[in-house]
Amino acid sequence: MPDKPRRGASSESGPQGLRRFLTQLYEGDSRRSHHFRAGLLIFDCATLLFVVLTSFVTYSRFLIWTDFVLGLVILADFLARLFVSRRRLADLASPTTWADVAAIVSFLLPLADEGAGFLRVLRTLRLLRTYHVLMRFRGRSRFFRHNEEAIIALANLAVFLFVMTGIVYETQHRQNPEISNYVDALYFTVTALTTTGFGDITLGGTGGRLIAVVIMIFGVTLFLRLVQVILRPRKIRFTCPSCGLQRHEVDAVHCKACGELLNIPDEGRF
Repeated sequence: MPDKPRRGASSESGPQGLRRFLTQLYEGDSRRSHHFRAGLLIFDCATLLFVVLTSFVTYSRFLIWTDFVLGLVILADFLARLFVSRRRLADLASPTTWADVAAIVSFLLPLADEGAGFLRVLRTLRLLRTYHVLMRFRGRSRFFRHNEEAIIALANLAVFLFVMTGIVYETQHRQNPEISNYVDALYFTVTALTTTGFGDITLGGTGGRLIAVVIMIFGVTLFLRLVQVILRPRKIRFTCPSCGLQRHEVDAVHCKACGELLNIPDEGRF
């Protein structure tokens, strides 16, 4: 007489088993989980590279179908993260969630260069997910822990740069002969951000000038923040058990704010 199946065995291969598997991939600490999340980050970067490269060619049926396939992959990733989330309502209100929704819509709609093509700029907002991926490396990557502030500052600048480049391209390439692809838009964004302003590419109209003002004000702030983090003496992040101060000198023994004895974990020379 065959053995009776154990209670709950069927659920292991059903929704609960799928959720446990996906939770391990998206939130686990195993080598496979870290490789999976690193793969997602590479996919996001490759998607942005695709958006940049397709600005140099005429949009064809092949590119439309490629858009559709990428949209399905992003949709599957979005649904999987929502499925394993323990705070679905909070996640639905998150800016990164709406950025993903905008990117999914822009990929799944059969967009042409005219009409609704402006939605393509929303794809760059997927870079917002970079923060969540980077935070996952904090506990595992020694390099990230030692250079966390510089990496976050660089990520802030990169997100702003790509988003503003997309906005410049989508608002200008149909009416401004000086901006015909993403490289032209990136060139203008970088020159405006660094206040170099060579003057060979300008944005016309009130809207164009307002975009340039936003790039200069916020871009310079983020750029100077990155320079500040790189040049100032490095400190280690460790919460003082007494006063809560989080940043200390690398070789600190006592908290400089309250004098509490610190037991900062030492990983050896670095």
